[in-house]
Amino acid sequence: MDRGTETGAAPSRGAGDDVVEHAAVGRIPLAVVAVDRDGLVSHWSTGARRLFGASKEDAVGRPAVDLLPVSGVLPEDEETAPYGAYAAYDGLGPDLESSLDGRLSYPAAGRARLTVSGRDRVDVLWWAYPLVGPGPERLLVLAADAGAMRQEGYDHDGAAVERIAPGFALHTDFPGAEELARGLPEILPSMSVGEGARIVAQVLELGYPVLEFSQSDRVPVTPDWGVPRRVERRARRERAARAAAIGEPLPGDVQDEGEDLEYVAVRERLEFLNEVSGRIGTSLDLARTILEVSRAVVPRFTDVAGTYLREQVVAGEGFHEGVPDTTTMWHRVALEHTDEPGRWDDVVPVGEAMPFPAHTPFFQCMTTGEPVLVPRISEQMGHMIAAQFEKRDIRPLITHRSMLVVPLKARNVVLGFMILLRHPERVEFNDMDRVTGAELAARAGLVLDNARMYTYQESVADTLQDSMLPRIAPRMAGCDIATRYLPGTLLGRVGGDWFDSVKLPGSRTALVVGDVMGHGLNSAAMMGQLRTAVQTMAALDLPPAQLLRNLDDLAQRLGDNYLATCLYAVYDPIAGELHMGNAGHIPPVIVRAVDGRSELLDLPTGAPIGVGGVPFEAVRVRVEPGDRLVMCTDGLVEVRGEDIGVGLATLCESAAHPAASMDDACDTIIRALNIRGGRKDDVALLMARLNGIEPEDVAEWRLAPDPVEAGRARAVVREQLHVWGLAALTDPAELMAGELVTNAVRHAHSRHIALRLVRGETLLCEVDDDDHTLPTLLSVGPEDEFGRGLRVVSTLAREWGTSRTTAGKTVWFELTLPRRR
Repeated sequence: MDRGTETGAAPSRGAGDDVVEHAAVGRIPLAVVAVDRDGLVSHWSTGARRLFGASKEDAVGRPAVDLLPVSGVLPEDEETAPYGAYAAYDGLGPDLESSLDGRLSYPAAGRARLTVSGRDRVDVLWWAYPLVGPGPERLLVLAADAGAMRQEGYDHDGAAVERIAPGFALHTDFPGAEELARGLPEILPSMSVGEGARIVAQVLELGYPVLEFSQSDRVPVTPDWGVPRRVERRARRERAARAAAIGEPLPGDVQDEGEDLEYVAVRERLEFLNEVSGRIGTSLDLARTILEVSRAVVPRFTDVAGTYLREQVVAGEGFHEGVPDTTTMWHRVALEHTDEPGRWDDVVPVGEAMPFPAHTPFFQCMTTGEPVLVPRISEQMGHMIAAQFEKRDIRPLITHRSMLVVPLKARNVVLGFMILLRHPERVEFNDMDRVTGAELAARAGLVLDNARMYTYQESVADTLQDSMLPRIAPRMAGCDIATRYLPGTLLGRVGGDWFDSVKLPGSRTALVVGDVMGHGLNSAAMMGQLRTAVQTMAALDLPPAQLLRNLDDLAQRLGDNYLATCLYAVYDPIAGELHMGNAGHIPPVIVRAVDGRSELLDLPTGAPIGVGGVPFEAVRVRVEPGDRLVMCTDGLVEVRGEDIGVGLATLCESAAHPAASMDDACDTIIRALNIRGGRKDDVALLMARLNGIEPEDVAEWRLAPDPVEAGRARAVVREQLHVWGLAALTDPAELMAGELVTNAVRHAHSRHIALRLVRGETLLCEVDDDDHTLPTLLSVGPEDEFGRGLRVVSTLAREWGTSRTTAGKTVWFELTLPRRR
């Protein structure tokens, strides 16, 4: 047993040296007993053996009520109760038997005399803490020999003890101890974060429970006991007795005793609010914040806490800040309670949304923004509340309980409300609880509003980013495409990385990956401008080097701070080649289908877009069917403090890993490069499997600029479709091909007219001529001689379009292939 303020004693908080010198501070070993959900003892400490006489082998597995028989509460006589009356704070009265039987589901404490076999009756101080959670333990009981304090002289020379509370030190070892330690902040919710960490560490490493008591030190405990000083209390009683004997009014200091207890209660509630404030708002995650708010009040302040939020708050949307009405939908987002597991789940499930009628106390709370106190829910009110729950009888859960409904407000706007219920056996909510609940809700409302605003801004950022990223088709002519985008982890969810694909004439596809330097909305806005410019110039069929040159000129005109890198590749599946240009971007990876070998393509790097005055080069790379092209931004391979070559090597290695699908291949790359940690930049990843188009799936013809060629075009199309087994497409295909060739013959300046059919995922028909004027779809009347050809094409084709080429233009259409049987 330790004495004084030796190492390991409860730390003094705010008490000066002079105070500590005269304080009574010490420790007495405690008995610790854990009771399972069947009411059987699951742990019996060494302290329990010494205090109650039963060995661990005899105690474990026996009913707790048999081992701790209460023989009556001690009287408050000064001689037999030297430390005064242990009046429970907040109405938590001494009821050890009820705790052991499971009839009390909130923390309780008291003083009792137990009958111990072979010994005199034992005078004990006890604390009972109901345990919640998935573990087998239901109750934690701590007990101390009250007589030991008197025997060891802790009250000698009039030294007074103000606080008596259980702590933990030295040794505890029983199944579930680690889980119990994790739950200590809920079991002893009045402790601060630092005190909780101290106790948890001692339970895990040392674990022997002791009783800590002090005149001036603040020791954590729930419930807290206001114990009047012995000498002062005896003097008050003597003065009260003299006043009563002569018929005089009670002295003021005797009357002040009740006022002292009220002061203690007020102080405790302020400390409770401060502790709750420290436990909520640890993150800006809305779901986590909701749980923190709910768990902060159970079981210390209430036995049941249901949290409701506006539908728009849960969805991360903005909403009208007017007063809610009967149509306002409220989502039940959390429900914490001390009842048996599952009791509330089916009747009031989390996630349910409902409006509340005007005659309910909930509607009164959310429209007035003020707490609503119902001391006891009557049968009539229980029926009224239950009426809104169809096919579910909620009355057994709420009737005869005390209820407090508190609004969750921020900036005078009601975001939601909490329904707090106490068990019928527990003291009713009172006016002080109403004030405490209102303050608690006000603090919780600010925390929830911060999380809501963050969630809303995050949703806006996601929407903005999603709107700027393209919806890329998984299959283009001769290639399959998969993409991934990951926002930066620390610098916001909006960035300047992008990828894209553009359909080009000749069954070609443009593949683009770019990265605007910087982060945030400015970078995202620039990314949107550059991406639109790339799409426009790609539709003009500009060669890669010329496209990058024009993009650099555009960035110069937009401003001095516009810098970006860009990798632009044109895949020709018929020729089996890539035509690529690079503007300061990291090189792409090619994975060869023949042997699975991967390599970084050696491209002229070039300067970033926006530098100005630098040339760009393009190279052609031969590819085979099945080869894979991997293009990404530097956020995937670059980690601060590490050479980028390490990331590029990992990219090559992971890209070559076999995968069942393109999506799996992308995920493999992301996992391989993300496990290194340290990534803070956005990531854009585009992977294309270059399938190619076989020569037998392509048919081409050269046509003369003669009107009779339209008939020839229809004939060759009909014949080729029969060869391919696509007779079902013959009529629309030859009709539209004849119209396009007729237009080409009318506008061509030379003999350059070409007709091409490509069989792939669709049937593609292209007609090239040397006229640079793009045709447009016109409104035609019955008497108009021209303009009907494109109207026919737009009606019959799955998709059609026009694009300029270096020699002129291409007009094309696609038809859906019939299903194969």
